[in-house]
Amino acid sequence: MSAKTYEVRTYGCQMNVHDSERLSGLLEGAGYVRAPEGTGEGEADIVVFNTCAVRENADNRLYGNLGRLAPVKARRPGMQIAVGGCLAQKDRDTIVKKAPWVDVVFGTHNIGSLPVLLERARVQEEAQVEIAESLEAFPSTLPTRRESAYAAWVSISVGCNNTCTFCIVPALRGKEKDRRPGDILAEVEALVAEGVTEITLLGQNVNAYGSDIGDREAFSKLLRACGNVEGLERVRFTSPHPRDFTDDVIAAMAETENVMPQLHMPLQSGSDTVLKAMRRSYRQERYLGIIEKVRAAMPDAAISTDIIVGFPGETDEDFEQTLHVVREARFAQAFTFQYSKRPGTPAAEMDGQLPKAVVQERYERLVALQEEISWEENKKQVGRTLEVLVAEGEGRKDDATRRLSGRAPDNRLVHFTRPDEPVRPGDVVTVDITYAAPHHLLAEGPARGVRRTRAGDAWERRNAAEEKKPAGVMLGLPTIGAPAPVPAPANGCGCD
Repeated sequence: MSAKTYEVRTYGCQMNVHDSERLSGLLEGAGYVRAPEGTGEGEADIVVFNTCAVRENADNRLYGNLGRLAPVKARRPGMQIAVGGCLAQKDRDTIVKKAPWVDVVFGTHNIGSLPVLLERARVQEEAQVEIAESLEAFPSTLPTRRESAYAAWVSISVGCNNTCTFCIVPALRGKEKDRRPGDILAEVEALVAEGVTEITLLGQNVNAYGSDIGDREAFSKLLRACGNVEGLERVRFTSPHPRDFTDDVIAAMAETENVMPQLHMPLQSGSDTVLKAMRRSYRQERYLGIIEKVRAAMPDAAISTDIIVGFPGETDEDFEQTLHVVREARFAQAFTFQYSKRPGTPAAEMDGQLPKAVVQERYERLVALQEEISWEENKKQVGRTLEVLVAEGEGRKDDATRRLSGRAPDNRLVHFTRPDEPVRPGDVVTVDITYAAPHHLLAEGPARGVRRTRAGDAWERRNAAEEKKPAGVMLGLPTIGAPAPVPAPANGCGCD
């Protein structure tokens, strides 16, 4: 009898992406196998929804997907559906009432219970709902099926102590809990031993790390400690909060060779009035001051941000202040969002909810300004020689253009001419930038050099094992997917 297959569908932030890696690891540890690429909707034996609750229509999206699976499940005895994540933590019994064909509902604090709950639902033939109110064990102790052989998330904390009025995540993820530094470094070293060369330190307020263990400089110390891990070439982190962005962190970034010259720091609004209403504990002057210090320490750093347009009560003048910060900061990239009500948040009940047409007009002006700045900043890269970490799944047109794609040290996306010699994801290619677009760079000439890496070896071994192909398979043929090292935030909250 063949093993049962599973599929995990992920919505939301980087924390959810990493949680889904753990869910996959748990299911494979319980004997399930991942459904092959191209498996049709409802063809997997177990379908797990790892949900997000920060957008207004999150529940509609979930119930729409569940509704499409209802007739499929009715035709397939033994098929099971599980719902976890932030929306499950928030709605609890409501999910089973609205979708009684769901077998398991589990919360953000007890993802480790999924295999047991699935078996219990099968034996008892009734839905199992288990929502823990607090963290039972740090999730990084769970088995993990990592999506990439060369880049990995490393969670350093869970939860958040902030009370932003637009965000429901702290209520669902709980107060911040920090991992011990020794446990984090042990995980980093183990990953590097497996071939990983890039890690991203992950937390919902990553640079507040240390508040739970009583050390305000713990995050900068952790960055410096990562610099001592032999074989670790690139260190990133997401997402920091301006409130906690201290000078010791800037110094650690600038002085630690493998910490990349890249920063994603959410702005949300440039207006002091709106920031106060959002309950963000910094103001425009403080934010721009951090940008100035970062640029002084790392002149080539690429800085990106999150911005919410149309927060309740936002005036034309408030919005002009946001445009002012965008012009001053000159972000390499900005993830822009129209304000969306989050049920259960203070902002959802505020006066001054803006008409859709007003928000749309402001949003389009912001996007146009940022596109112009992004393009101008990218043009400054033309003529530079960059080391590009070859990625998998980044360039959707690579096969048609005979190019490969990867990330520069500052996380800019680079498409480059395919070298004559074989290149694998995880290898490093040195290229000259010849053209810039708003969202990517292009290197059209021959590569200056190709460095085969242990990360590329790890990808090759994994690809051969999972695809059951000879170890010589090269990039350009079907592969398992791997995420970008630092994907765009999935919502205007950014969990920070």
